[in-house]
Amino acid sequence: MEKTWNNKAWFMVLPVLVLVAFSAVIPLMTVVNYSVQDTFGNNEFFWAGTDWFMDVLESDRFWDALTRNLIFSAIILAIEIPLGIVIALNMPKKGIGVPICLVLMALPLLIPWNVVGTIWQVFGRVDIGLLGRTLAALGINYNYVQNPIDAWVTLIVMDVWHWTSLVVLLCYAGLVSIPDAYYQAAKIDGASRWSVFRYIQLPKMKRVLLIAFLLRFMDSFMIYTEPFVVTGGGPGNSTTFLSIDLVKMAIGQFDLGPAAALSIIYFLIILLLSWIFYTVMTTSDAQG
Repeated sequence: MEKTWNNKAWFMVLPVLVLVAFSAVIPLMTVVNYSVQDTFGNNEFFWAGTDWFMDVLESDRFWDALTRNLIFSAIILAIEIPLGIVIALNMPKKGIGVPICLVLMALPLLIPWNVVGTIWQVFGRVDIGLLGRTLAALGINYNYVQNPIDAWVTLIVMDVWHWTSLVVLLCYAGLVSIPDAYYQAAKIDGASRWSVFRYIQLPKMKRVLLIAFLLRFMDSFMIYTEPFVVTGGGPGNSTTFLSIDLVKMAIGQFDLGPAAALSIIYFLIILLLSWIFYTVMTTSDAQG
């Protein structure tokens, strides 16, 4: 029997396509336009070709910020993915504890990014912040506005507090979808807890872990609001990531050409790394 195609369904998608065109495609084309042109004011533009791209790629400023981004994302993934798995494994599967744990896990995700940054900015202050004053009372020299290491530790702990819940909820969704028959068979075979995790739980969580890994990589690599509110990119340039550097270049210095080139390079790096991670993880999943 030949399948009937209803082309009228495309009209249902048309509003979404128009919205995407205005909110994504048109701004992207504007950025591309600025990245290949130069201007001396009076709305007069001159063709610059790939000059802005070469200037960005040849600058130490770009590579330093990119290195900070990669280090930050690697640390975040190394902490949040295992921590999220451990918390999800220890959450209750039945009873009144389930909704309580789910609500507690969801609470950090409901707080806006700028509010999270403000909370930790005040929380870590050595004069009025609970964390800062407590560490000072214990004799620990902590000051995130003067010490780069303290600034990095503050940003990492803040991100772990804010976003580990996302990994937990995704992993928990994968765990509760495992039929009880798997656990009963493992119990009959006398399987250890590690064997249950390795051969039953982890394989069933691979798809949600892929989603969690990609989401956390992209979010951590594009992080802007929290570090901007807490440290402003300091001390010095120690927490100046590509996103903060891009805003400084575009708004602070009003270098639209280099800023547009940097934004395109930034976008392509995220796209390339996400594709690499997705390909590697899906390939290993298929082979396993």
